[in-house]
Amino acid sequence: MNYSILKKTVYLFICVLIISCEDVIQIEVPTTTPKLVIDASINWFKGTSGKLQKIKLSLSAPYFDKDIPVANNAMVTIRDTKNNIFTFIEDQNSGMYINNNFIPEIDETYTLTIIYQNETYIGTETLKSVTPITRVEQENNKGFSGDETELKAYYLDPINEENYYFFEFINEKKSILDLEVYDDEFTNGNEIFGYYNKEDLNKGDEIIIQNHGVSKRFYQFIFLLLQQKTDENGSPFETQPASIRGNCVNKTNPDNYPLGYFRVSEVDQYIYTIE
Repeated sequence: MNYSILKKTVYLFICVLIISCEDVIQIEVPTTTPKLVIDASINWFKGTSGKLQKIKLSLSAPYFDKDIPVANNAMVTIRDTKNNIFTFIEDQNSGMYINNNFIPEIDETYTLTIIYQNETYIGTETLKSVTPITRVEQENNKGFSGDETELKAYYLDPINEENYYFFEFINEKKSILDLEVYDDEFTNGNEIFGYYNKEDLNKGDEIIIQNHGVSKRFYQFIFLLLQQKTDENGSPFETQPASIRGNCVNKTNPDNYPLGYFRVSEVDQYIYTIE
């Protein structure tokens, strides 16, 4: 028997078998009508006038789309209870709407109105105060692997008040944003802290820590979003969690509800340098 010919024949058969099994699998991703996405975070940083404010409007897009479409040519206003009206003008065609004369006031209630493609969206929120961050403590070699850096941003919760806090930990160098929310149900009147831990932090890295005073509804909104993020396994083909609706509604067509949230907060910022 000619073993060389036999080997070539077997090899050719395997190649034909592999090629015949390489069918192209096309995945059909469900498509829906794009929804308006409202990123309306009015932030009054302590020590500033709070006059300059921005609102970003975009549209929801299919999962695999790389580009997020912006919402152009909307009419955007905020009104307070004193009938002051603050008009937000779009910066060219960016989907970013800007106002330069906003008047922030603690415990004032504001109503956002957006008219987009002949539909009117409304959201109402109250500006909540926040207690300042007093200090930040750092500990190294933490976590399961012992490679994590841990930060605790301390603040004193006011006594006899119901308070809710929204923390942002921003690492601009690595374009990383971490979010946390806290309430004072079991810590009322005590010194407590916002918690942050990460691997691969180097000496000299700056972490921007922002503590926002928020409403109970916003606290619940972000808590559920963070819970979904924790529970998901990263596969876009698993059953998706239910949409979490914010505080904005479509008055013209309720079924075409928007995504996002209208938040109004006093903010305290603390920039910490890793030691």
